[in-house]
Amino acid sequence: MSTTERAPAAPADDRDTAPAPARPAPARASRRRPADLPELRRGLRRRAVRARIRARRLAGRAVTTWRRSLHVRIGAITMVVAGTVVVIVSLVLFSQIRTQLLSVKEQAAIDQAQAGVVYARSEVVGIAAGDAASVRATLGRTVNGLLTRGGSAGDFDVVMVYRTGNAERPPAISRPGVYPALPDDLRAGVQGGGQYTQYALVPDDTGEPQPTLLVGVPVPGDVSSSEAIELYYAFPLDQEQETLSLIRSTVAISGIALTLFVAGIGVLVTRLVVDPVRRAAGTAQRLAEGQLEERMTVRGEDDLARLATSFNAMADSLQQQITQLEALSQLQQRFTSDVSHELRTPLTTVQMAADVLHESRGDFPPHVARSAELLHEELDRFERLLSDLLEISRYDAGAAVLDWAPTDLGALVGRVADGMTALAERHGCELRVTGPADPVIAEVDARRVERILRNLVGNAVEHGSGQPIEVTLAANRTAAAVTVRDHGVGLSSAEAAHVFDRFWRADPSRVRTVGGSGLGLSISLEDARLHGGWLQVWGQPGLGAQFRLTVPLVAGTDLTSSPLPLRPTIVRRPGERR
Repeated sequence: MSTTERAPAAPADDRDTAPAPARPAPARASRRRPADLPELRRGLRRRAVRARIRARRLAGRAVTTWRRSLHVRIGAITMVVAGTVVVIVSLVLFSQIRTQLLSVKEQAAIDQAQAGVVYARSEVVGIAAGDAASVRATLGRTVNGLLTRGGSAGDFDVVMVYRTGNAERPPAISRPGVYPALPDDLRAGVQGGGQYTQYALVPDDTGEPQPTLLVGVPVPGDVSSSEAIELYYAFPLDQEQETLSLIRSTVAISGIALTLFVAGIGVLVTRLVVDPVRRAAGTAQRLAEGQLEERMTVRGEDDLARLATSFNAMADSLQQQITQLEALSQLQQRFTSDVSHELRTPLTTVQMAADVLHESRGDFPPHVARSAELLHEELDRFERLLSDLLEISRYDAGAAVLDWAPTDLGALVGRVADGMTALAERHGCELRVTGPADPVIAEVDARRVERILRNLVGNAVEHGSGQPIEVTLAANRTAAAVTVRDHGVGLSSAEAAHVFDRFWRADPSRVRTVGGSGLGLSISLEDARLHGGWLQVWGQPGLGAQFRLTVPLVAGTDLTSSPLPLRPTIVRRPGERR
């Protein structure tokens, strides 16, 4: 089909009417309007951010794998070391092969050039210096003869130059392009009467420069001192390049294969050693989780078998000791629970009689009345000790439960402070309560939290040395915290590690003025744990101590942080040493 048949005919009205005014061409669809540029920039920024995030994730995974996998580390280190050794050996080996190959090529080229000089000398004897045609014919005949006289150096080209004084006749060449590529320093050396070799780039038949070995030597003859004949051989190094390329490929492939082989051996050996260690780690983890019957499989009689045997012996000993300790612990818990319950009935009877005597103490002589008061106080203390023992036994038996309810912690802290004010006044202490203006509502067991705070405040009053006691309440979006700070004798790090132990006292020789059993802080810690909270202590000798209770606002929520710091800001008095 012709172009006239493919072209559609124009409408008649378009041919008869005048052309409409030219309208601006619409913008290409690929161009962005100015309003789209900010969106485009935001899209590019989002892509860049996502790319950075992906890169960080990949880097993080790589670092995690490197840190956790001994296989990966040993394989990578083995591959790097083996690869480095292979590269160094390959470079040295390739350099020696290249040097030897070129040395053989150069020696063969020199020998062939010497033989060519002898032949050229016999051909140019009696050359007519004044006859240009004769000189050209003689040189051409000599070059052709040299081309037929091959040697061990391989393919070559020949150039013969006849020079009279400073004038140079047209050279005889076996292939165009060789003569212009002769370096000037090589020509100058040959003109000085010496034999020289040099590597240079000489164009081949296609015009591409190829590495070539050039040998230049003067041809002695019966010519005057102002005349000279120069003979040049050009030996292309394409065969040597192919040989070196083959050697390079062979060395590279062999080096990669050797590196992978050595790395594989390293990984295999590592696996033989690491797998038993991993099995031992898994067995140890299951033992730690309470599966005391777990043991390692013993295979063979090597070091790993001895390790498995020793591990199993250790597991047997641990299982036996843990079983004995569990039995002893259960016996102690049962004893505590039984004694506490058995003492409850006679204690109730004795306390009823003591209450009668205490109420009638006004009718007794003074010494009898005082005895009735002491009996009443000691029975109250004994009842508190018995209550604490019963509470501990419930925790040991796992029978303690919480009575959750939304509670205003600010009001609860206020009730504790009001109840402890009389005790603080007797010790010359001042209770300072600080909290937010808004209510702090948390789902807690109010009775247990109040018991925790009473124990903390009572402990601070007893050890506060008459200094002010600071009670602080704070909350964030997920947790609430109460700190009780005293400025008394303080705690050392060793004492802070045992302050929540049962029946532990920092100074057993000191008389307790707030009657306690040594179980208050232990019960407080269990109460805090039952809420899913924290009870922590900070102390420093001479600077006082601070206890911090942290509970979640919503029951069952895991804690990640506390609204109040555990270590208080220490304000030193003027002249006080650090």
